[in-house]
Amino acid sequence: MIELEPLELAMFPLEVALLPDQDLPLRIFEPRYVALVRHCVDEGDPFGVVLISRGREVGGGDSRCDVGVLSRITECIEVGADRYSLACRTGERIRVCEWLSDDPYPRASVRLWPDEPGDPVTPAQLRGVEDKVIALFERIAEAREAQLPDRDVLLGYGETGAEDAGQRLFTLASRIPLGAADKYSVLAAPSAAARLAVLDEAVVAVAEMLEFQLSTRGPDE
Repeated sequence: MIELEPLELAMFPLEVALLPDQDLPLRIFEPRYVALVRHCVDEGDPFGVVLISRGREVGGGDSRCDVGVLSRITECIEVGADRYSLACRTGERIRVCEWLSDDPYPRASVRLWPDEPGDPVTPAQLRGVEDKVIALFERIAEAREAQLPDRDVLLGYGETGAEDAGQRLFTLASRIPLGAADKYSVLAAPSAAARLAVLDEAVVAVAEMLEFQLSTRGPDE
């Protein structure tokens, strides 16, 4: 596997975990992130997004995870003095090599992190985890007395064009109500096969939690 050269990026730690090819709306008001936005808009640069493992987005002093995604600003609207409303789109996975100074905004030396070699994910394996996701959605719909769209819509097929198995698993994970820790585990799985195992386990855990919540719910809830 070729080791890609590191690049220096502006970084935006968040209290949510993001996966490749997700929409990311942001409202910017903190001075350091105002400076980050101005830099990215002026230079046309992306920024990195990572999950905060401990702390808050505002004020600094947070602890940060080292795996994240690139994000690119697709729309920037100034809504007042030093306040911006952004529409962003996440892209390639990155891994932080070294955190740099937070002055004037958080920065890090990062490498793009494509999937590492591993066992192939077969169509049957992919179909197996998709079936579990569909069963989860069907159970949620049953509890809410709701109607589900078609399978391909539920699973996100056709939204991002041709996908390999690794990217397909990212797309699938982005559609499931996973907590930040589970979503980060999906993101940080080094290979497609490892991601499949993590996602399969996470879907089972969400289904079990759903059944527990439904079993303890009152008749009028």
